[in-house]
Amino acid sequence: MRHVHAGGKLVVWRLDRLGRSLSHLVTLLEQLGRRDVRFQSLNEHIDTSTSGGRLVFHMMAALAEFERALISERTRAGMAAARAGGRRVGRRPSLSPQQCDEACRLMADEQWSLRDLGAHFGLHPRTVNRLLRIHTHGQEMFQVLSRSPDVSM
Repeated sequence: MRHVHAGGKLVVWRLDRLGRSLSHLVTLLEQLGRRDVRFQSLNEHIDTSTSGGRLVFHMMAALAEFERALISERTRAGMAAARAGGRRVGRRPSLSPQQCDEACRLMADEQWSLRDLGAHFGLHPRTVNRLLRIHTHGQEMFQVLSRSPDVSM
């Protein structure tokens, strides 16, 4: 791909020699088109220097877009079904509610800074700050955190 220059042509024996999937092939062919490089696949009789070849390419692009849309719809439907079944969707929180309680206690009782809490739990201090704000659901803890000298990292 690096050796093909504007005005040149990239020729492959079969499409599967060039890309891993239809969407990957479409992306590669779009990149070649932007570089003014024509493309030809000998087995599939695709040549982007001809109007028929460009038609086939655009049909492939439309199919790839359709495929991506179907995957996205299936993913959203699966997530909705999981939520309806009472399952949590997404990444697990970095701290459990018990750990958040412990962090709040350490800050209030033992005057631990966000940096100390981050080191203790293996997280960045900003992550600790965000999780504690979410955990407390109030502005009181956020105000305490924002007055902490270690908030600005």
